[in-house]
Amino acid sequence: MPELRKDPVIKRWVIIATERAKRPSDFGTAKTTEKKGGFCPFDYGNEHLTPPEVLAFRSPNSKPNEPGWWIRVVPNKFPALDPKIKLRRKGMGMYDVISGTGAHEIIIETPDHNLSMADMKRKQVQEIIWAYKDRYDVLSKRDGIRYVLIFKNYKREAGASLEHSHSQIIATPIVPKRVEEELEGAKEYYEYKERCVFCDIINQELSDGKRIVEENDSFLAIAPFAARFPFETWILPKEHKNNFVKISDNGVSQFAEVLSSVLKRLKKALNDPPFNYIIHSSPVNDRGKEFYHWHLELIPRLTKVAGFEWGSGFYINPTPPEDAAKFLREVEI
Repeated sequence: MPELRKDPVIKRWVIIATERAKRPSDFGTAKTTEKKGGFCPFDYGNEHLTPPEVLAFRSPNSKPNEPGWWIRVVPNKFPALDPKIKLRRKGMGMYDVISGTGAHEIIIETPDHNLSMADMKRKQVQEIIWAYKDRYDVLSKRDGIRYVLIFKNYKREAGASLEHSHSQIIATPIVPKRVEEELEGAKEYYEYKERCVFCDIINQELSDGKRIVEENDSFLAIAPFAARFPFETWILPKEHKNNFVKISDNGVSQFAEVLSSVLKRLKKALNDPPFNYIIHSSPVNDRGKEFYHWHLELIPRLTKVAGFEWGSGFYINPTPPEDAAKFLREVEI
């Protein structure tokens, strides 16, 4: 049974997810279960091999958990957190523990096993974002849930255990430390300047122009000024919105346009690298409405985090973000 344990020194929560130890890729040095062709439980026609879908975009004459879909969302078979577990908080001596309540779902992004997100038509990327929004809205309203995180691991090196294009969503009973740090920094900036720090970043980057990767009327993609990793890219809505679920219908289309273009540029420029992306949003109680700004952070896995980074919290990035942005901008897509 999973549970959350709090580090009493730096106040970071860790999920002890015993169920995930059943995955073959989690035993010692066992080989990854990422499939290069062959059998895959996410493939079209294998719907009976996944847990029952909680959302699907499918043709009107098709039935749940059968073919006819173009997007499916299913509970993770090996969840980090489980909605069936009742929320309980307890102390173990000096330590704090929370039962592993929450949710962990998989967004299967296409029926085509071999289609990557970078190669999808923009309409399909839009549909993925609509699925994100739908499930975010549902999960954020559950009792005990304080945060909903949407993320994608692409390729084995980035943590994907299956190659079929998919992303994940985890709802947690706490706000993650990384998000708390962003909230605290944004609040401090707002209290001093009475402006959103992310809005100021957008205005600064539009003025400088050196770190812009892609933009349209509603979204801006940049290589952040203090990028931790080579070709790290952030996508931000130009209009101030603290929570991803507040994205408008037109915003979904505009977001899909920029995200699709960025992924195509990365694939062509860097030979289809492994990557992670994460959508950071305000907590479900709408905290940070005035000072926080939702955004997507995309991190190509081109370098490894080693001893200095783990020990210090510093990152060593050998590629200036200005050079990375220029390189990506000049890619023809």
